[in-house]
Amino acid sequence: MHNTRYAPSGMVCSVDHLASAAGAAVLDRGGSAADAAIAVNAVLAVTAPHMCGLGGDLFALVYEPPGRDGGSGTVRALNASGRAGSGADPDGLRAEGHERMPHLHDIRSVPVPGCVDGWAALHARYGRLPLADLLAPAVRLARDGFPASPLMVPGARVAAQRPGGGDFTAARAPGDRVSRPGVARALRAVGVAGRDGFYLGEFGAGLLELGAGEYTRDDLAAPAADWVDPLRVRAFGHDVWSMPPNSQGYLLLMALGIADGLELPASPAHPSWAHLLAEAARVSGHDRLSVLHEDAKDLLAPEEIARRRALIDPAARLRLRAPAEPGDTTYLCVVDGDGMGVSLIQSNASGFGSMLFEPRTGINLHNRGIGFSLRPGHPAEYGPGRRPPHTLTPALITRPDGALRSVLGTMGGDAQPQILLQVIARLLRHGEEPGPAVAAPRWRLGTGGTGFDTWDAPDDTVVDVEEGAPWTNGLAALGHPVSARPYGSMFGHAHVIDVRPGGMLAGAADPRSLVGAAIGR
Repeated sequence: MHNTRYAPSGMVCSVDHLASAAGAAVLDRGGSAADAAIAVNAVLAVTAPHMCGLGGDLFALVYEPPGRDGGSGTVRALNASGRAGSGADPDGLRAEGHERMPHLHDIRSVPVPGCVDGWAALHARYGRLPLADLLAPAVRLARDGFPASPLMVPGARVAAQRPGGGDFTAARAPGDRVSRPGVARALRAVGVAGRDGFYLGEFGAGLLELGAGEYTRDDLAAPAADWVDPLRVRAFGHDVWSMPPNSQGYLLLMALGIADGLELPASPAHPSWAHLLAEAARVSGHDRLSVLHEDAKDLLAPEEIARRRALIDPAARLRLRAPAEPGDTTYLCVVDGDGMGVSLIQSNASGFGSMLFEPRTGINLHNRGIGFSLRPGHPAEYGPGRRPPHTLTPALITRPDGALRSVLGTMGGDAQPQILLQVIARLLRHGEEPGPAVAAPRWRLGTGGTGFDTWDAPDDTVVDVEEGAPWTNGLAALGHPVSARPYGSMFGHAHVIDVRPGGMLAGAADPRSLVGAAIGR
């Protein structure tokens, strides 16, 4: 359960051993870390539709190692999150009585999916092998069938009842063979014609049909992927990097900046360790609904981090009085023999997403539009061409000299920054190996709701504590409402690849994923 895998010249971690194996094979053929990441994600788009897919969005951080002339490496950030269609009409939703975006079964919560545009951008900049070759393992699994994973089966039973969800009728028990011929066709089209083979091909035609005015052909013709400047904070003697808005990556970095100035106990088993980190997460995120939108700036000002840190009481839970307004995902990481690292996260948002299926290929569509606001004039208001606030939070760590230390991330909706806060503290503050750091019990801030409503009422959040954690009684004594929860996927699927000073790689896939794997070469 606590296994750390080691490898000398490349490693892949993901939630599915079939996907990790596809990525490792790409590294063996001389592909880059970006090539391998695309191959892994493509397999996951077939085998893990309850987490991600071609109908979802993508974010990635890429570490470019120094050139032959030396110097520091460079961190690049790719935002491949889709935009609402030209027909987006917030007034229409409000007129129907909606106060927030519909969670399921409504095309208006489906921005144009950005995943394939993300693959195209990664491949254009860093690819070494032909795109069709990278997608070939995924095409084969979609065409010939793959074993249903234990985590997919419960959602597949529901998805199979929806229009267009017929691919999942075969997924009655773990190990049942599931094929997805429409997804195979879509992947082949991407391999032949790139992003236009997808957005302007069979999938795009079906999306226009299903959208019934929500999108135009021009919406689908416009690439959704942008290279942007990453965010960074210094914590525990390292630089930690994540995505800028519209991602909530700033919450991870702010919480780390706050935690770096707190007196954390020497052992993560001490209740104060969980208390201080949970409070760092709460003071970072309580106003997220007000401040996070695609154009947000200066969220990590040092004086603001210091101000929020000063709110924390080591001996009691804070009462938050700042105003607040009334998923699923998969993460993967790769490091190649040249030192390039890719931290990639790709998502449907909530389980199978919107529970809508593009009618020609059967690709399930995300519901990332639930991040939009329906409050008139809000900076994140639903509207044409806009990107919604996103929970996706990939992370990358560099050493003070600029060398790559770690690539890591997790699924988990609103809880992603909270999960990564704990894993990073274990790695950097306590010197744990990736295996124990990933497998250790966790806490998260919960409401018992959708997993995307943590900050609706910040003072009503409960600290969900995973089975086996040592903090339950201590947190309750410090004033936290505590709920005991079983060890499992509700606390994320975190994966880590750590780069040792001599170049040896140490990695771990989260045991909560059941079929995940860290594979080295």
